Amino acid sequence: MEKETQHFISLIIPVYKQEKTIVADVRHIKQVLDKIRYGYEIIIVVDGILDKSFQNMQKAKLQHVRVVGLKKNHGKAFAVRTGMHRAKGDYVIFIDAGMEIDPNGISMLLEHMEWYDADIIVGSKRHPASIIRYSPLRKVLSYGYYWFVRALFGIKVKDTQAGIKIFRKKVLIDILPLLVEKKFAGDLEMLVAAYQQKHRRIYEAPIKLDYSFAQFTSAATFDSIRAILQDTLAIWYRAYIVGQYRKIKKKAQREVVQKLPKSNYAKSSKIIR
Repeated sequence: MEKETQHFISLIIPVYKQEKTIVADVRHIKQVLDKIRYGYEIIIVVDGILDKSFQNMQKAKLQHVRVVGLKKNHGKAFAVRTGMHRAKGDYVIFIDAGMEIDPNGISMLLEHMEWYDADIIVGSKRHPASIIRYSPLRKVLSYGYYWFVRALFGIKVKDTQAGIKIFRKKVLIDILPLLVEKKFAGDLEMLVAAYQQKHRRIYEAPIKLDYSFAQFTSAATFDSIRAILQDTLAIWYRAYIVGQYRKIKKKAQREVVQKLPKSNYAKSSKIIR
């Protein structure tokens, strides 16, 4: 399939202890991206060399895929930012590993990006066209967090936490130097920072999500619920007391631009930090 050159896609996948499934998952996502009209790269960020996820991705030697390994586990948000700093696309997407979110929805998010001339497109469980399967407990937690975020920030986005979003590169250049969250509240921090940097063309798009086979672990344990609430309050403090996300860090922004890959795609694999 001949690709259009108007846009180039960088897709980031944060990975944590998924040695048994990650290669198959990435192959599936590649099949989806092969069908879209733009060229692409996939950046796998393995968040901690704790199993064979990094080695298995290395051995797979998939075309258009780069693999970055973090020596220690830092958290999902840190892994996503690590990939964003290395992305060369003008559209930068991240999607959770694990296939709970159907990657076939990527093309729908891209269409929304262009229809709305958006700064950010957020995959949303609450979009009326979304197809969602997950437990009543997850629904209660999700709704509760939505109202908590709305009360604190007044953000109109109905679902800040679904693990798929698209950003224009120009938005990331402005916000990446301002971000500090490392774990689960990183999605919200990016939206708050973008809004306060005047990137307010943020819209939601439908997704297909199936959590029916997922255990009540990871992002839904009681310890992580407490942690995300604490991190959310920390974002509010930085946003409205410190003014963290209103700052203009020209020097840091220039450094982000200077670090971006300037050559055509080259397959690479390395461990950092």
